[in-house]
Formats: sequence, C-alpha cells, structure tokens
Amino acid sequence: MLPLLRKLIGRPPARPGREQALASFNSRYKDFKELLQANADLAGVLAALDQAQRGDKSMDVGQVRKNARRAVVFSERMATALNHLANGGQTALLRTVRALGARIETELSQHAQGDVAQLVLSLDEVDASMAYSVGGKNANLGELRNMLAMPVPRGFAITIQAGNMFLLRTPGLFKSIYDLLRSVDPDKPQDIALIARQVEQRLLAAPMPPEVETALLGAWDAAFGTGADVVAALRSSAIAEDGVQSFAGQYRSILGVTRQDLLMAFRQVMASLFSARALAYRAGHGYALDATGMGLCCLEMVRAKAAGVAFSRHPVDLRSNCVVVNGLWGLGEMVVDGSGTPDQWLVSRATGKIVKAAIAHKEMRLRLSRTPGGLVEGLLEPVPDALRDVPCLSDDQARALARMVLDLERHYQYPQDMEWAVDEDDQIVLLQTRPMGLDSTAELATAPALGHLRPLLADGDVAARGVGCGPVTPVVEGEDMTHFPEGAVMLLAHSSPNAMTAMRRAAAIVAETGSLTGHMASLCREFGVPTVMNLPGAMSLLAPGQVVTVDALSGRVYDGEVPELLPLRLVRPRSRTDSPALMLLRRVAPYILPLHLVDPQAATFSPEHCTSLHDVMRYAHELSYSQMFQISDSVSEKDAGLACRLTAPIPLDLYIIDLGGGLHASGATTVTPEDVCSAPFRCLLRGMLSPAVQAHGPRPVNMRGFLSVMSQSVIGGNQESGARFGQRSYAIISDRYLNFSSRVGYHYAIVDSWCGETLSKNYVRFEFAGGAAGNAQRERRVRCIGLILKELGFTVEITGDRIRARFQKYPRHDLCTRLDQLGRLLIMTRQMDMLMVDEAAVQTYATKFLNGAYH
Repeated sequence: MLPLLRKLIGRPPARPGREQALASFNSRYKDFKELLQANADLAGVLAALDQAQRGDKSMDVGQVRKNARRAVVFSERMATALNHLANGGQTALLRTVRALGARIETELSQHAQGDVAQLVLSLDEVDASMAYSVGGKNANLGELRNMLAMPVPRGFAITIQAGNMFLLRTPGLFKSIYDLLRSVDPDKPQDIALIARQVEQRLLAAPMPPEVETALLGAWDAAFGTGADVVAALRSSAIAEDGVQSFAGQYRSILGVTRQDLLMAFRQVMASLFSARALAYRAGHGYALDATGMGLCCLEMVRAKAAGVAFSRHPVDLRSNCVVVNGLWGLGEMVVDGSGTPDQWLVSRATGKIVKAAIAHKEMRLRLSRTPGGLVEGLLEPVPDALRDVPCLSDDQARALARMVLDLERHYQYPQDMEWAVDEDDQIVLLQTRPMGLDSTAELATAPALGHLRPLLADGDVAARGVGCGPVTPVVEGEDMTHFPEGAVMLLAHSSPNAMTAMRRAAAIVAETGSLTGHMASLCREFGVPTVMNLPGAMSLLAPGQVVTVDALSGRVYDGEVPELLPLRLVRPRSRTDSPALMLLRRVAPYILPLHLVDPQAATFSPEHCTSLHDVMRYAHELSYSQMFQISDSVSEKDAGLACRLTAPIPLDLYIIDLGGGLHASGATTVTPEDVCSAPFRCLLRGMLSPAVQAHGPRPVNMRGFLSVMSQSVIGGNQESGARFGQRSYAIISDRYLNFSSRVGYHYAIVDSWCGETLSKNYVRFEFAGGAAGNAQRERRVRCIGLILKELGFTVEITGDRIRARFQKYPRHDLCTRLDQLGRLLIMTRQMDMLMVDEAAVQTYATKFLNGAYH
C-alpha cells in the first residue's frame, strides 16, 4: 500500500515556468555549442584554403568557390550564435559578416569559366584572375599594369574564345585536325613532325571567321591608333602557359607584326598549338593532344637598347640570397634562348645592394630591322666595338629591376622569372612574368636522412614548413616582445597569435602545444616562419641561449647547428601552377584568410575592425567565453526548481542544473558525486573531494588576519568589491560543459570549461575576487592564486583583488588535471585571505599548495 501511495503522491508538481526557464538555459547552451562547432568547421576550411594558396593542397575552381562560401556560412553561424548569446548585442558583427560575404560572392561570381564572351580585351580590362579566359601571359601582364602599376607596353589580349571560334567554327577544320592527331604515336618522333606539318598547312590555309577578323583589326586600331606606324609582337598566351608546368618555348611568337600581317600572324601562332615540339611536350606531360585553349597577346614592340630576364631567386644556387639580373644589348631573345652570354648582376634580397657584377664580352645583338620588302624582323648584327665590354645596365637600373621582381614575388607569393627591356629613352618596360620553374628541386622540400643524430625533440606537428637555426628564447604569454632578438628560436608553452609582434624576427618557432588550424599556425604560414607544435617538454628540455636547429620538415629539434639541414633554411616554395583556381583564390583570400585582430585588449578588437572572416572567427570565439562565463548570473531564486542539490562533504551549498548528459539520471531532487557524468564537473569535484585537501579538524587561524576580517564585517564588509553574496552555489553542466559559480560571503569564484575531444574547443576559464579581509590581504590572496595558476600553465591577469585566468586549446587529459587542481584551490582559498598577513605569505602558501601541503 505504501509504494502505491508514494506513486500516487509522487513529487510535488513542477512550478509553472520551470520548463520555460530550463529552455532558456538550454537555448544559450545550444547557441554556445553551435558557435564552438562552427568555429572548428571554419578553422578547417581556412586551413584548407591556406594550404591551397601556398601550393600544399590542390583545388579546382569549383572547390575554391565551395570552400569560400562555406567559410561565409560558418562565419555567419558564429556571428548569429554570439548575437543570441549577447541577447541581440552583436548585430554589428552580423552586418560585418554579411558585408564580407557580399564582397566574396562578387569575386566568386566574376571570371568564371566561359564568362568572357568577347573575342578581344584591352589590357586595361585584364587581371590575374582571368587566366582561364585570356591565358597566363595576358593575365600576368594585365595584373602588372592594372594592379601593380608597373610599366608594360601598349597592347591587347586575344581571348581563348577567339582561338576556339577560329578552330571550331571554320567548317571541317577541327575534324580534319582531330583525325590527324588520332594517329600520333608519341614513340615515333618522325611521325609527329609529319603530322605537325600537315596540321599547320591546314590552319594557314583556313579562312578567318568574319567576327574574328573584325575583332582583331578593331582591337589593333583601338590600342595603337589608325594609320600609326606601329610594330607589335604577337605571342601565345595559352591556359597552362606561364605556370610552373610551363609551355613557354613550345608555342610560337611572331615579332615585327604590322596591321597588315596580323591575321596571318594569328594563324601562325594558333598553328603552333600543334607544332612537333608542342605535341611531344603534351604527350610527355599527359595533356590532351587536341587542346584548343590558346589565347594570344599582342604588344607593341619596345625598341630595346637592352633586354633580358630577372629571377627573384637564384635559379641554381640554393644557398644564395640574391636576385639574379641577366641582360644583353638589343632584344632579349638571345638571353631567353641562351644563344648569348649575358651580363649578370647579383643583388642582395635583404639589402638591395649589388653583391657581384659579371660583365660579359658581347659580340652580337638582335635588333628590329625593316627588310626591303617592308617586313619588320629581328636582325642579328655586331655590337659596336665601344659597347662590347660595357655593361648593358647601370647599377641603378639593375637595382630597380631587382626591386621590381621582388615586388612581383611578394605579390604572387612565389619566385618569379621576369622579362624586361630598356628602351631608347632608358626607361624600363616589363614584358612578362611567370613563376620560376622549380620542379627539379622538389626533393629539397624533404629533410635529409639524419640517422647519425639523435634529436632533442621529435614527432612534433609541422605548422609551417622550413628549417631555422638560432639561440632559444623562451616567451611567456603576455610578455612584451618588442625586443625579441633577431634570428632567435621562439619557444612557447602554447601557441598564441600574440606572438605575431615578434614572429617576423624569429628564425623558427617551437611550441609545446598548439592547433595546426589555429590563428597562430595561420600567421606562421603567412610569414613563412618554420614552426613545430605539440612537442611536450620543450620548455624544460631547451635552455635559454642554447643554439638549436628546428627541422620543420619532419617535426624535430636538434642541438646545435646541423650542417645537413642549414642549406634548407631558404627552401624554395613548392611548385604550383598559376591555375584559374589559384587566381580566383588570390582574389577572395584577402577577405577570408588574414588575421588582424590578435589582441583582445586592444581598442580595435571590435566588429568594425574585422576585415576578414578570420577576424570574425577570432572576435566571436573570444567573446563567446565571456558570454558563457556570465551564464550563472541569470540564475535566481525563481530557478531553484530547475536544480538538484549535491550531497557531498564540501563546504558549499551546491545546486546542479543539467543541460543534458551531465547526470546519469534526471529528475532527482538530490544527487551524489557518483551521479555526475559531466567530464569537467567530475574533474573539478575530484579535486574538491580529495582527501588531501579536506580539512582534518579546524583550519589554522592567524589572529591578525582573523581580527582584520572581523573589523571589516563590523564596518560593513568589503565595500569596494560589492555587497555580500548569497550562500547558494550553482553548477550548470552538460556532458562536456561546466559553469561553476560559487558566490559565498563577500567573495566569488567562477569556473567555466568545455572539455571534449576536439582540442580547438577545449578551455578552462577561472575568475576569483573579493573577500571579507582588508584590501591588502585580498590582493595578496589573488597574487598567491596567480603564482599557483601560472605554474599550472594558465595565462593570468590580476587587477586589484580580482584574478582572471585561462587555459585553452589543450588535450582533454590536460584540462582534467587543471580542473582537479582548481577544485583543490577552491577549497583551500576560501579563507586564505586571513592568512595573508604579509608579502612573504604569498610565496609561502603558493609553494605549499604546489607541493601538495594544503593545511
């Protein structure tokens, strides 16, 4: 009968509004989880885009568009979730995300495959993102002219569309070419040459579509004027040309083209798509033999007094830190094809000074000349005796060319091969730029075998590739890095974007822990600083001033200088083509990847100063902590029905609100520690319940401190820190989340934590303030707590009698260890202020705690 009565009577009915109050807490927690997940997802997308931009990952145009749009979606999710957490107080961030999203979408929707319907374009209308439509050479020249304001000749681009129209719309032309190409045997060079000649004959005899003829002649008149005596060069500008897998030299360039020659020159360059050299090259590199992607570049010819090439990296000597400038008198073809020995200047990349000049004996030069029949062509002639041993450039011109090619390397983020000319007025003109062909050095991206050496540290995660060597300089979170020494190896306990202020001066960076998709890793890759993360014990194993070699190719650190690795300190970037995908990525990357908001304390840490999605991510992630930190402030007496009381031998009246998965069973009015399954709360309780920290008999009382507390209570308590708090404490929990709030007497402590398997989400934040003693004792107590937390790896900020500390982006087991220690600290520090009678007590009690002496 009794069981039946208990079942009928049951628990008292739930108070009205209980479900509504619980739903409010769950809603905030849901937004917080959404923000953390969107942050993790966005970090993955940014890392992938960053890898693609640096050539470590392959993406096509569709993947670039997809990932850029995903980045916008995840950013908007973060901003929306933060706005909900802030009760509508972050609408400015939402506006910023939508504005950035609109800019990104504008770039993504432009220059898509097939977008350009015109047959010709002025170079004023061309930039690097249009390589698919106009070919690599045109795209690069347009970029130099329009984006970098560099001197290039007058001219126009003939689009891939014009070439396709000529090949595909001339009746029967392409079918006859395709039939010939089907019979090509790559292993029979003589057959390739025969078929190439037959294809060329058909193309040279083919009629020109009227639309193409009208467009070409109209573009000539628009670029050079009608009736002008202009001589031009008509060069190939194929889709894959002037990328790292370069087709340069496979296709034809026609010099000395006049308006009357333009249509035939167009046919000749188009025919070179199927030259014997081009067919053999395509067959050997896996390209389709019937490729039709040919644009052309028509440029006014510079009447060159001198010409040549400049390489932003030394093309042969890996150890050199010099720009190489080569030049000859006359046109530059003799430099490009190697038929002439050029003058050479080595210019320091670091200082801009000429390191070495080697002046060649120059007997012949190539100059433009008009034949008796009226044709203009390159004429090989002797160099005047007075000029044969004279440098073709002044030192100022050599240095200017070095600056230009370095500017191009920085712009394209890849070493450049730049063609130049100096006209008869001594003005420099740039004729083209393309990535240096570095495929043959790909093996240098791998560290050599070092079996005879034992590394100090190994198995780290490479965040930014390279090799660095220098003396170790430890850096503490929050430390002023203004005077970080040039060329030192930066040693960190944990990765932090705040290291950016000294990052450029570091030879390498070593961090005990860190996320490869985090903010600092992105900055290291952006600045090219070799970086290895997740090397436990690095802070204790590496001594300040110790010279080490950081191998950020295989994730190791060696003692001293390692001669086998040092030549790789200037490792060349990996080869990558200037593909349409990469061109598009470069257009959208400024709105997505850079991180400018690195200091949460700065006045510029605001939505208005977010100029990229990475900034939005950083801002929203940082602000989410403070919003969740305050969740316990919303708990009031009216919410008591939500909570169940914890029965445990701790000196707190502690109530639990379970947001889901925090307790083994819900609905009970009281629970024990065994009922708790929330990972962070279980760890905190383990520390609070540790037998070592539990008081055995009365705590020792210092009479001076006790009398100070009593006097403060008599006169009204701690007025500066606010009114007396209630006696009830709360733990708002889920399976991976904890917000513990203890507001007892005149002090409070809050622990906020996420403890899961995803390193980038994990954190512990702690705040403690107040007390019933005088100002001096309260401030000594937080300084004592600060010493303890710093030793445990927390980043600590102290203001008066308030301490804020954080420990984030560490593995779950590391968080559990710190939460256990915080639990012990909460028990020990409740009445510690009365023990802080002098400055010596600060260090004494910190040392006692760290040694496990809690009484």
